Amino acid sequence: MKNLRLMIAAVCLCALGLLSTPAAAETKEIVLWHAYRAEEKTALEKVIAQFNAANAAKGIKVKTLAVPYDAYADKISATVPRGKGPDLFIFAQDRLGGWIEAGNTVEPIDFYLDDALRKRFIPSTMEAMTYRGIVYGLPLNYKVITLIYNKKLVPTPPKTSGELVTIAKKLTDKKAGRFGLAYSYGDFYYHAALMNGFGGGVFGPGTMPTLNSAQNVKSVEQMMKWAELIMPAEPSTALITSLFNEGKAGIVFSGPWFLGEIAKGVDYGLAPLPTLDEAGGKPMRPWMTVEGVYVSAPSKNKDAAFEVARFLTSDEASKILALEGRQSPANQAVYADARISADAQLKAFREQVETAVPMPNVPEMTMVWSPATSAMNAILKKASTPKAALDVAQKAVAKDVAGLRKK
Repeated sequence: MKNLRLMIAAVCLCALGLLSTPAAAETKEIVLWHAYRAEEKTALEKVIAQFNAANAAKGIKVKTLAVPYDAYADKISATVPRGKGPDLFIFAQDRLGGWIEAGNTVEPIDFYLDDALRKRFIPSTMEAMTYRGIVYGLPLNYKVITLIYNKKLVPTPPKTSGELVTIAKKLTDKKAGRFGLAYSYGDFYYHAALMNGFGGGVFGPGTMPTLNSAQNVKSVEQMMKWAELIMPAEPSTALITSLFNEGKAGIVFSGPWFLGEIAKGVDYGLAPLPTLDEAGGKPMRPWMTVEGVYVSAPSKNKDAAFEVARFLTSDEASKILALEGRQSPANQAVYADARISADAQLKAFREQVETAVPMPNVPEMTMVWSPATSAMNAILKKASTPKAALDVAQKAVAKDVAGLRKK
């Protein structure tokens, strides 16, 4: 009888033991959207594989989805607020304000940030992730235009606009189709480097449009002087690439996307954009676009999603994205790495960031592009003076901004 009682007790203890054994942790799947291709995609997937391996015991697994870039922004706007999108997504800051104002798209992340994490990033990249004083994403990488030169034609890159014109004049023979400088100067994005350098900009305080400011007019007048002296008349992307590859353009202003277009035989270098003698020696200040990692507001796994974002911007991950993905990380510490500091491309873009201006992330920015593009076209075709064309653009943007505020 005693043995029977002991057996029953043992069975009960076993049963209790089985009941108290923790159930296997349920795997949380974090979906990450991005628009990367080629080496950028491969590098991102390598970083995610490392995260998954390190967090398998925690039951967190990340699944990536590459979305075609052309449809990407609209897909985020349509799906995320309805809870049908990813937990995390990577995108540039220019649409950030619009998504925040639309609501239920991007989660504010100040709650997760401590001083150490804030200091991880180049300060201007954190500025790009901030809207109305609140941080909405971790900066992953940045893109900016810089000076790219053919070393055979330009042994030493110009440091000032005066040097630029002197070098470029010697290389320019318009009848022979040779130019000292070639860039998409009719594209408002590229023109911003001159506009900002002259102390101009798109908005004043309270996002009031300032397209026709005196500084902006001066910057366009300067651009037109260069166009007449040292640049091709209609600088399409295809023309700029072919001129540079054929040794018919000494200097190009462009970004990392241009480097992949350069022919293998061309020996090229990168240097900061010149300072402007015409603006008291101030530097040209290109716009900087910063790709951030954002937690979706409707995500049911926000804490886990933020851990992924933190990992993607870590030193270890940033080195992979830089060296293998050929991206410029927003993480400051990686530029002390010997392999990265010795990389001419990464070093040049990092140097240019010191004078770059984060592209405005306010919703009003989407209203600037069409009127600004029309103004640049009218100026290039000599159908309008810089002042008159920018006055028309100013009126159009001011009207659209007023309409947005009524809504």
